[in-house]
Amino acid sequence: MGGTALVTGGTGGLGAAVTATLLERGWRVVVPWYAESELARVPAGADGLVLVQADLTDAASVGVCAARAAADPDRPLRAVVNLVGGFAMGGRVHETPVEQFEAQLRLNLRPAYLVCQATLPHLVGAGGGAMVLVSSQAVRKPFSGAAGYLTAKTAVLGLAGALHAEYGKDGVRVNTILPGVIDTPANRADMPDADRKGWTAPADIADTVAYLCSDASRAVRNAQLNV
Repeated sequence: MGGTALVTGGTGGLGAAVTATLLERGWRVVVPWYAESELARVPAGADGLVLVQADLTDAASVGVCAARAAADPDRPLRAVVNLVGGFAMGGRVHETPVEQFEAQLRLNLRPAYLVCQATLPHLVGAGGGAMVLVSSQAVRKPFSGAAGYLTAKTAVLGLAGALHAEYGKDGVRVNTILPGVIDTPANRADMPDADRKGWTAPADIADTVAYLCSDASRAVRNAQLNV
């Protein structure tokens, strides 16, 4: 039997695909959720799926979630996938209140930091494992109206680099994926007239995430992968 993977954002458009893929490959998958409406997107009752109500912006709640992920000694925590995030369009910097700027940091950076902080002792204790973070291709092609989002997603790359420097020697492999536009129902609704030829299916990205969680990727460390 496989180990345990904690997938934050595991009920989202990408996260549900990652959750399904990891379950298919024999992982025990722990998925935090915040609102009951999210549960319709995951196969509740599926073998190996553990659902935990949590607020991933709250350190104590994250600690409880991490402990639940590491609770099965026969299936130790071996992978942490940080998918929580989101985007909100704003004005240019002089038009954007600092509260809106900070809201993007709170959504896209704070949960990743707290989840990594809480799970690292478990990963190190189990002899290592994988951490996957999510940035965005937008950090390499910035656009107007997204200062908070771009800052947060750039900071994710910095966090991943720090984690690699501090925990690589402990057997923790840290990698970051940088998606373009993902072909989710939400993106289709937000951009109904867009050309979707360049969009990527969540299942395809999920395959990449599953690879980064597996022992087959043991030589891949501190990578920034466009997907």
